[in-house]
Amino acid sequence: MTPKSKLRVVIAGGGTAGWMAAAALANTLGSAIDLTLVESDAIGTIGVGESTIPPLLLFNRLLGINEPEFMRATQATFKLGIKFENWKDVGDSYFHSFGAAGKDHWSAGFQHFWLAGLKRGHPHSFDDYSLELKAALEGKFAHLPDERMNYAYQLDSALYAKFLRGKAEGDGARRIEGRIAEVELDSASGEITALKLDGERRIEGDLFLDCTGFRALLIEGALHAGFDDWTHYLPCDSAIAVQTASVRPAVPYTRAIAHDAGWQWRIPLQHRQGNGIVFCSRYLDREAALERLLGSVEGEVLTQPNHIAYRTGVRRQQWHKNCVAVGLSGGFMEPLESTSIHLIQRAVLRLIRMLPGGKISPRDVTEFNEQTFTDMEQIRDFLVLHYKATNRRDSAFWRQCAAMAIPESLEQKIELFRETGRVFRKNEELFAENSWIQVMLGQGIMPTSYHPVADKLRQDELDRFLTMLRDGVSQTVAGLPQQMDYIANYCAAKQEMAA
Repeated sequence: MTPKSKLRVVIAGGGTAGWMAAAALANTLGSAIDLTLVESDAIGTIGVGESTIPPLLLFNRLLGINEPEFMRATQATFKLGIKFENWKDVGDSYFHSFGAAGKDHWSAGFQHFWLAGLKRGHPHSFDDYSLELKAALEGKFAHLPDERMNYAYQLDSALYAKFLRGKAEGDGARRIEGRIAEVELDSASGEITALKLDGERRIEGDLFLDCTGFRALLIEGALHAGFDDWTHYLPCDSAIAVQTASVRPAVPYTRAIAHDAGWQWRIPLQHRQGNGIVFCSRYLDREAALERLLGSVEGEVLTQPNHIAYRTGVRRQQWHKNCVAVGLSGGFMEPLESTSIHLIQRAVLRLIRMLPGGKISPRDVTEFNEQTFTDMEQIRDFLVLHYKATNRRDSAFWRQCAAMAIPESLEQKIELFRETGRVFRKNEELFAENSWIQVMLGQGIMPTSYHPVADKLRQDELDRFLTMLRDGVSQTVAGLPQQMDYIANYCAAKQEMAA
């Protein structure tokens, strides 16, 4: 590429990753780049990334997406968090909600004042101070002034990809139908020069995005970027997904229900429910897992079971030579905390910020890889927390999880909280302090001390402070409509659009 020519960006693969990348690049850069996406209708996609987290709102807003239009097109419901069942103990549950609980002081988080309250006889749960949590459990939702309600979406990822395709093509992206037969490399530099398709067609480019999923045809198949396996931390390696017809109004949260060899998900959309089972094949075989899944779903089964084998880990080079891995080609963090679509978003927006204007800078490549690897390590630690901090010893799977060694970074986070009640968010870490607090408390990790600033409040001052916060949450939740009533007026999708 000469300095004055357009950057030729070629996206290999469609699906959620490919079309998120295409839509963002086309919307941001338009005619400043030459953008081509290659995909084959004959090749399926994983298509089970139905549960999202709040940063997706930013991505959609950057693309100028109208929220009601998007939600109608994707059958979306609102999501206020995840309910975890049977993780600490069989029969026990807790809720990881979006947003913040209570009110922080600049010197210490709200949990320190709540802990002081417990010591002084206040019996109330930490949950009582979370607006999103209390609204979710009552099935309620509404947009509030000053964006006080933090939320994400439960959506059909295949319909989201279709929706983004329309946006991308409207902004100038070009789609080519075809199966990639060969990745051509420059003999001197080792960089990708073109994708050779069936029928002898060649698609040349300067920068290639690998959105080919677990196959990783470019980043691994052609460039051999390498892979760090994290299954010793996250032992589940298989999943099965099915869709069922809705039998009751959708709740504004995802359910993650642990079983003796992994967990199951339930994700309610407007007219159907996404269901899946995640398991470790060492402790549960595929036939037994399918039987367990089908025996637990509600409503008519709408799809054939989608069997997914995976390996948790990360590509050693996310950007290697002139190829960038986006989505599953760059690695996989199991869907426990709904981070798959978020990692696509992070990769795409990071790439746009570092997009070369001429020759690719090795400094950009290094920075991109370091930032991405940090993202994935931090997410990995948060996921491992759910498995490690458990009282369960009722199966070989859970005994393995309880006994496994964990990363030092996670051990520091757990022990810091256990000893002091403190949590620190590092740099642009995805999960905020409140997320760590809710999961650690939910998994049974209780601090043994708290910040002395909480003792500055007299008994009557602490009583008024905690009561005021609880009452504020209760009054706000009481005034909210049921989620499905709100959706009916805001973004209801037609029944026949269901997958």
